[in-house]
Amino acid sequence: MAILVTGGAGYIGSHTVLYLKEQGEDVIVLDNLSKGYSGALLGTLSYKGDIHDESILDEIFNTHKINSVIHFAASSLVGESVSYPLSYYENNVIGTHRLVKKMVEHDVKHIVFSSTAATYGEPNSIPIEETDPTIPTNPYGETKLAIEKLLKWSDQAYGLKSVCLRYFNAAGADPAGRIGEDHDPETHLIPIVLQAALGKRESIKIFGDDYDTDDGTCVRDYIHVMDLAQAHYLAVKKLQEGAASDVYNLGNGKGFSVNQVVETCKKVTGKTINAELAPRRMGDPAVLIASSEKAKRELGWTPQYQGLEVMVSHAWEWHQNNEDGFEK
Repeated sequence: MAILVTGGAGYIGSHTVLYLKEQGEDVIVLDNLSKGYSGALLGTLSYKGDIHDESILDEIFNTHKINSVIHFAASSLVGESVSYPLSYYENNVIGTHRLVKKMVEHDVKHIVFSSTAATYGEPNSIPIEETDPTIPTNPYGETKLAIEKLLKWSDQAYGLKSVCLRYFNAAGADPAGRIGEDHDPETHLIPIVLQAALGKRESIKIFGDDYDTDDGTCVRDYIHVMDLAQAHYLAVKKLQEGAASDVYNLGNGKGFSVNQVVETCKKVTGKTINAELAPRRMGDPAVLIASSEKAKRELGWTPQYQGLEVMVSHAWEWHQNNEDGFEK
């Protein structure tokens, strides 16, 4: 039996595929390569196609004995979602509807869904727990929450069991340096700072230094991408063992400020990194930190790479050896 990974050529998807294969799992990838890279798959059996294409979904489910799906395929930029909400609803919600429809038709009963901390919106308390209110502040978060609800009702109607993983800021790279993070354009803080260390940017911007935090800059919860991969594997196993549908946060449980990230990058790289102060960005909460105790307790999740310096070091190794990212 195999696991289908949609969006498996993307950043988190490719690291999850790598982890699954290391656990001896049979993995099939479906990715349209609009954001991902075939080079990130390291030879994994893959189909180039879109989750909106029901014919390719039929082909995969008819050709391979798929018993579980891990679903990453989605548009995922907050600012872009505000400018193009219709595109986000079409790609994320309608695309997932078509995937789930085909799963029901082919009697595939397990799905692990890549959700997000953006489902919470502005937090009422820190750390954020799974029972906290979900009031997204942007279309991206709204589409992810809509999918979570779609999966909830699909469980009730069709017996489709799901685990929704709400994760915070993914960081780092494969510790062996085989794959890493490559976005175009890049929007994540750590790779942006490392690009400056490589001389690919003249400077980086710090958006606001007057937040109610220790150093005035925003605080975020960074979690190593391979620890995220481990959680997806554990979630699949739990569903295959007959567990009920559920939702879990995935985070470090500790926050790091923008200034701390920049200083850690300077330490790891030994490079001078120029930073410019810029105005706050609308909608940026001061602090976002997850409580992941439920995932640790119920999934048996044990993150291996929790230090910020470790995450930056793994990312730096990848970026040094792949300055232009994957082959386009």
